[in-house]
Amino acid sequence: MQPAAVFSGQSTSAWSLPPDRDILGGMGDFTTLMARDGHEFQAYLAAAQGKPRGAVVVIQEIFGVNRSIRAVADDYAAQGYTAIAPALFDRVRRGIDLGYTAETMQEGIGYMKQVGKDQFLADVGAAISAVKGSGKTGIVGFCWGGTVAYVAACRLPVVAAACYYGASIPKYCDEAPKCPVIYHFGEKDASIPPAIIEKIRAVHPAGVFHTYPADHAFGNADRAQYDAQSARLALERTLAFFAGFVG
Repeated sequence: MQPAAVFSGQSTSAWSLPPDRDILGGMGDFTTLMARDGHEFQAYLAAAQGKPRGAVVVIQEIFGVNRSIRAVADDYAAQGYTAIAPALFDRVRRGIDLGYTAETMQEGIGYMKQVGKDQFLADVGAAISAVKGSGKTGIVGFCWGGTVAYVAACRLPVVAAACYYGASIPKYCDEAPKCPVIYHFGEKDASIPPAIIEKIRAVHPAGVFHTYPADHAFGNADRAQYDAQSARLALERTLAFFAGFVG
């Protein structure tokens, strides 16, 4: 049974920064972390308001730790979690912060292809270690980040994961998550046909699966595919899920 929701009473943007926020995102700032292989990289860290109820690692799309990802971290901080978003593309080029065009999509895909599983696991692991003082840790990821969150749920010490439209999850379905996972998919998403969802469900029948009448990237308010109703519902479900497992 899905756990009951526990909300802090703070509003959520689901997700887009107000125009008066500064370029770094408002509630947080960048900090430097080191992975176990010695790689130093940046992560956007947003502190919880008051005593943390736990921590949430936020995993980027292929556009870097940009305005949208910082907004997600800020919102989880507003809900009482210490939120951290590791800059996984620092392995290739530092400071990647892309908008949404055909050109930047190709650029982001190029960076993504240069970051291997062992590398992103090392960086996500360092982010988890950085926030472990806040209590239990969950992870949420979008698009490529949804896939990274799935792999983290298989390999790293997180107690819950939320995977938004992770099209490449089947590539890693030789393993099943070791913690509860909630999955969000758009029914109009041509990159994730029902067969892909069913393949994931077969590997992880205990997962919580939701589909929405929306396209890929429906949860990103800065993208053309944004669907406000679906984004809001997915966020509410994710917050309820994390409330039951993270705190």
